[in-house]
Formats: sequence, C-alpha cells, structure tokens
Amino acid sequence: MTTTDADRAPAPAASDPSPPRTRKDWFTALLRRLHFFAGVLVGPFILVAALSGALYAITPTLDRIVYAHELTAPSTAAPLPLADQIVAAERYVGGDVSPVAVRPAPEPGTTTRVMFADPSLGESETRAVFVDPGSAEIRGDLTAYGTSGALPVRTWVSDLHRTLHLGEPGRWYSELAASWLGIVALAGLGLWVGRMRRARRGRADLVRPNRSHTGYRGLFGWHASIGVWVVLGAVFLSATGITWSAFAGANVADLRAAVGGGTPALSTSLEGEAGAGGEHAHHGAVTAAPTGAANPATFDAVLAIAQRINVNTGQVEIKPPSAAGKAWVVQEIQRSFPTEVDAVAIDGSTMQVTDRIDFAAFPLLAKLSRWGIDTHMGSMFGLANQLVLFVLALGIAALVVLGYAMWWRRRPTSGVAAPPARGALRGAPWWGIGLVLLAAVGLGILLPFVGYTLAVFVVLDILIGLLRRRAAVR
Repeated sequence: MTTTDADRAPAPAASDPSPPRTRKDWFTALLRRLHFFAGVLVGPFILVAALSGALYAITPTLDRIVYAHELTAPSTAAPLPLADQIVAAERYVGGDVSPVAVRPAPEPGTTTRVMFADPSLGESETRAVFVDPGSAEIRGDLTAYGTSGALPVRTWVSDLHRTLHLGEPGRWYSELAASWLGIVALAGLGLWVGRMRRARRGRADLVRPNRSHTGYRGLFGWHASIGVWVVLGAVFLSATGITWSAFAGANVADLRAAVGGGTPALSTSLEGEAGAGGEHAHHGAVTAAPTGAANPATFDAVLAIAQRINVNTGQVEIKPPSAAGKAWVVQEIQRSFPTEVDAVAIDGSTMQVTDRIDFAAFPLLAKLSRWGIDTHMGSMFGLANQLVLFVLALGIAALVVLGYAMWWRRRPTSGVAAPPARGALRGAPWWGIGLVLLAAVGLGILLPFVGYTLAVFVVLDILIGLLRRRAAVR
C-alpha cells in the first residue's frame, strides 16, 4: 500500500495540541504518520515510476511487433558460417570497421546481430546490423542498448523509467521512488493488519472493495483492498529496483561482496595465461582456427570451443578482445527461465580457454539477484511475467491516486487535511524508541535517499508542531 493514511480518526483541527499516545498503540501511530508523510511527499515520484514501469513491462512484446522485419529471417536455408554473415554486415556498414560483438541467430526464423561501435551513440549503445543467417541479406540497422539488446522503443521507455530522460541526475528520482516504495508498502501493510485485528465486522471490505460504500469510506476500501493484493509485489519491485540505483545500489553490491554473495566476474586478461588455461587447454588443440582480434572466421572458431565447454543455449554473444592482451569472450545471454549466463574466455592466438564462469556455481545471493532483476525486467517468464508486472504497476499507481483522493476528502473546508497526530514516540517504551532510531539510522546508511528524506520529514514535523502550538496560543 502506498501513499496516504488509510486508517486514522478524523483529522484534528489545526489548533488542537498533539494528543499523547498510549504505550499500546504507539507503533501503529508511528506507522500511520510515516505512511502519511511518505505517501504525500514521495507519492508523485512513485506514481511516475509506476506508470512508466507499466509501459516498460510490455516493451519486449512491443519490440517484437515494431521491429518484426529486423528480428525475423525469411530464408529457410541452412545458416551460413558466422564469418559470411559478418562480412556481409561489414560491407553494408562500409569503411574499415570490425564488429565489437556478434549475437548469432538464436533459433530458426530469427536474425543474427552484428554489432559495431559508433562514436555518435551513447554509453552502452551499439549499431546493430541484422542479418538473415540463411542468405546473408541485411534485414535492418538499429541502435541497441546494453546486455538486454533493447531496441529504440524499449530503450526510450527504459530511459524514461530510469531517468526521465534527464541523464544521471534523473536517476535520483527513480532511486527515491524505489527506496521508499517498499517502506511505504510495509507501513501500509502494518496498518492493514492492525485494522483487521480490531475490526469486528466488515473484514471482507479490507480484502475486496465494498461497492456500496461511497465518499471517503469507499476510497479507503479500494485503497486497502488493492494495497493488500499488491504489497508483496511492491516490496519486490522496490528491492530489485534498488540494485540499479546509483547510491543504494553501490551499498547493496558492497554488502553482497562482504558476505560472499557477489557475482563472479570473467577474467579476460591473458597475462599468465599458460597456467590459466589449465584443464581446458586441450580443447584448443583440436581446432585449427585463424587468429586476429576481429577476423570474421575466428567468431565461428571461438563459438565452437565455447559450445564444448559450457555454452549450450542459442542466445549467445561473442566479443572479440577489447584491447591487446585480452581474450575473446563467449557468453550466454538467456534471461528467461532457466537462466543461462555461463561464459568462457578464449585466447585468440592459441585457442585455449583461459577462464570460465558457470551460473550453477554462483553464490545463492548472486543467483537471487540475477533472477530478481530478470523478473523485474519482464524477461524471466516471458509474456506472463510482463502482464503481471503491467497489472502490478497499474495497481501501485492506483494506490497513489486513491491516497491523494482520500487526503483531499479529509481536508477541512479551507486548506488541506492535517496529518495524523504527533507524539507517537512519547508513549513508546525505551526499547521501542531505540529500535526505531536504529532502524532509521540503518536505512539511512543503506538507502541514502531514505535518510535524506527522513530528515526532511523530521524538519517538517517540527515546523508543523511549532505552527500548531503558536495557533493554540492565539
């Protein structure tokens, strides 16, 4: 449950002093105030992230529709060697160019991507030339982004979702939304549980909306019932979204590495390669392959070696050495279930395997991170995954809108609705205050944008209290 307070008594007048809280309900009062302030102040960011996220969830399907010509291959002939397909792409591009990566057609009826660097493109972007593997016909020429290979439509929506097309500063909005979404959702869940425990009748209205209710009560019913169905999904999107953030994401990565849950990295350095080849060196001895960093025929050779090591899926990316003293890399890029991200590094001169990584050997935290990210992106379970994300994102957006509508309904004749009463911690036991402070400090360190905005909430709370005391004196 996101946005505003859904479980409080009618708003007190602005002149009312802050009422004391009993020790029994201090935590509920604290959740209520947190849910209100975070919802009202962070709600707009969550709304934008939810709506753009709903659109992003269906972009893999949109890509396949919009770029059907580039992605499909009409030829039914047997695939040509990668070398022939690469040469055709190089001739099409013209000039003295070599591919920086090649993605062979993953299955019959699809195209091969031959990817070139282009100084006019942005970071992580490449020029992708689509080749019919059976005829070497050029089917298209598009800009692709990142490991996902996102094409222009998906890339545009992705950048809207991540940065609002504002560049690096725009990432702050998405980090703020991701950081607070889970906290507000859990606070709302706590209020929902408390309401269920206290309710003697009408509990069903907290699980599904009662259409006979109108006004504030009707809005609350929709807010509570939608919230309880999407709360776990909201927490999941928050947790996985944080991994992409600039500041909290770095903290999460450091924490994972500290507990041995980091993602293994493939070494492409050829220094000391004689020892690195180890038990896999014999795989190169049976392949008389040409050398040269970007020789088209070498792509076929290194792929054949990798397929004998641990590459067993059609979704593969082959990268030539990025610099002198570096190895070729063949990596699985299958993000759907079952996850396939095995990779092999190969010396292009000796055709020996110098390093490998296997997803099966990843630490559990690294596997969970991979699965979580791929599910968040809608690629893990295909169309079903995308539809669930689409509905979930719309549900979160609806909660924000309903929360603001409830807030507006509760406003006095003039002005806006007052926040829930202050003083929640005054009735809390010492250990409760200690736990709240520890949680606030811990969250502020792990999620810096939560720390910053919590400080803003505290300042606002103090100012509101001072204003209300001054009004009471008058």
